[in-house]
Amino acid sequence: MSADIVIVDYAVIFTVGSLFVASLSLSKRATIRQSLAFYASLVVLAASLAITLLNLSIYLLFEPKPSYTNLFHVDPLSYFFALTVQIVSLLVILSSKNYMWSDRNLAVYFSLLLFSTLGMVLLSFAADLLMIVVAWELMGIPTYVLTGLRKDNPFSNEAAIKYFLLGAFSSGILLYAISLTYGLTGTTNLIAVLQALQTSAIHLDPLTLLTLALFIAGFGLKMSVVPFHMWIPDAYEGAPTTISAFLSAGTKKAGFVVAIRVFVVALPFLSVNWTTAFAILALATMTLGNVAALTQRSVPRMLAYSSIAQAGYILIGFAVATEPAKTLALIGVLFHVFNHAIMQSSAFLAVAAVDRTTGRVSLDSFASLWRRMPITSFALAVSLLALAGIPPLNGFWSKLVLFAAAIQGEMAWLALAGVLNSALSLGYYAWVIKRMYIDEPTGSMEQGKISEPPVISAVLLVATAIIIVVGIYPSLIYDLAKAAVLALG
Repeated sequence: MSADIVIVDYAVIFTVGSLFVASLSLSKRATIRQSLAFYASLVVLAASLAITLLNLSIYLLFEPKPSYTNLFHVDPLSYFFALTVQIVSLLVILSSKNYMWSDRNLAVYFSLLLFSTLGMVLLSFAADLLMIVVAWELMGIPTYVLTGLRKDNPFSNEAAIKYFLLGAFSSGILLYAISLTYGLTGTTNLIAVLQALQTSAIHLDPLTLLTLALFIAGFGLKMSVVPFHMWIPDAYEGAPTTISAFLSAGTKKAGFVVAIRVFVVALPFLSVNWTTAFAILALATMTLGNVAALTQRSVPRMLAYSSIAQAGYILIGFAVATEPAKTLALIGVLFHVFNHAIMQSSAFLAVAAVDRTTGRVSLDSFASLWRRMPITSFALAVSLLALAGIPPLNGFWSKLVLFAAAIQGEMAWLALAGVLNSALSLGYYAWVIKRMYIDEPTGSMEQGKISEPPVISAVLLVATAIIIVVGIYPSLIYDLAKAAVLALG
């Protein structure tokens, strides 16, 4: 299927669906408005997932040549990331039936989620720097609103302002980098940028190195890489917990596919510079994220710092994304992006279930949670162990691939740092599990078994099943990631 047709299909489905859902906010009958908004959102995501799965199956079975236009690349890499972000969106929308159902702005909430998902899907296919910015803003602007959706919560308002300001700042940095790229090469198309670098010596120009530094800073802010991570803890703690799951497991992941397109595809001649930068950023991001998480008493804030650390593991793949480790490194990046999306969304949605039921998300409030919420406790424990990289869960295998790529790429020290950081992370993950299964509640926190949100519980069971099944059969996602990487050429 041609690139134009694929993109138009996605754009029409999401745009029409989002506008229809938004129009439901005008209805005066709350029950009908909420039900229609919820089920219409599910229909939109089901239709888009069907397109993604159909086209991905065609690529895997018949191996057609990737389709290109000036603005988009349609290849297995695009579909891999599109599939990942759509799965996250589906999990979040389903969970919102319990978590956000009483909110009078529910139709607007679902509409913004769909628009943001469209932005992520377009980012997965974007092959032009200007289209990347447009898609990124389409993804980001709705999330600014969603982060501050709790108007009566000062933390939510503060988080939204910080997120908006830093998001706008990062977009400005990217636009400046793009303007320099256009000035140096005369184009914003990624393939044309590569060809310009191949046929001239501009990659030796000091201005090119400045452009590279600006790209790293701009993407670093989008992907919460140290030292550009400062907005993450406040945003994840202040936002509705389902939106925290969406931000951590969805929007951050879209940044990694763009980084692959820009650095690996368009700027390979500068790899000596950007691989070194990514190695340093990987070490700093892993270490600071894990150390900061150890000191947190709020579980969402702890998961926010954990998300920062996980971005550091993914950066290991970028640090060695050159020969001889290029293929294995990029497979590791894709593998861990998918696994982390499932693990992180499961963890945050488990916290959302606790928040919805008890109204508290401090570490102390999780004491003896298994007695009150056994399904939620089990799902959270599995996701935390997977995030720590405990075998045979899925997080173990993707980390193993990344560490093996680091060794193959002659950066064994980075692999060692990853192993040590994984051991460090087990400290705070185990602390939450200890709270849930060993510690006894005290005072007003003591209570018997309570009713768990049914839809969120079902979502958690599905996410937990994915974590376990991919852990037992890692080739399910590994082979998919390998096909996507090999199609890059």
